[in-house]
Amino acid sequence: MEAKRVELLQRMPVFGALNERALHLLVEHARRTEVPEGEHFFREGDAARSLFVIESGRAVVVRHWQGREIELNRFGPGDCFGEMALMDLHPRSAAVRALEACTAIAFGPDEMLHLYEADLEQFTLLQMNLGRELCRRLRATDELLFRAAMGEMPPAPQALR
Repeated sequence: MEAKRVELLQRMPVFGALNERALHLLVEHARRTEVPEGEHFFREGDAARSLFVIESGRAVVVRHWQGREIELNRFGPGDCFGEMALMDLHPRSAAVRALEACTAIAFGPDEMLHLYEADLEQFTLLQMNLGRELCRRLRATDELLFRAAMGEMPPAPQALR
């Protein structure tokens, strides 16, 4: 199972440039998370403790506004979310709910500390990759905000991916 998880991470931009030893170290210490259909990985305002990589299933990111639930994005196998938990100490900015039963790999501060202690270079590379992913998502959000300000209807949530 560990080898399959390492292969999954190698295909992802956030983890792709890490060497196999670093990936094995992360996976060895990671937690397996199962979330039944309709249940939440986390809710808006929860303490941010982990980044999640979906192994199976699909999930939706939502925010609540004026009593409505607004869908922001969808994720499936090989996608990650919750990366801000590894970069800042703020509560979750949105909720993530399983659209179908999900299994995921959860990485938190403890897993990052293991990598930091074992290989500072690989830890630094992962931090840079996380920063790049956050920047990519920020650029997509900026584009949506600009288009909304110009009066355009925003595209479907999948366009954020």
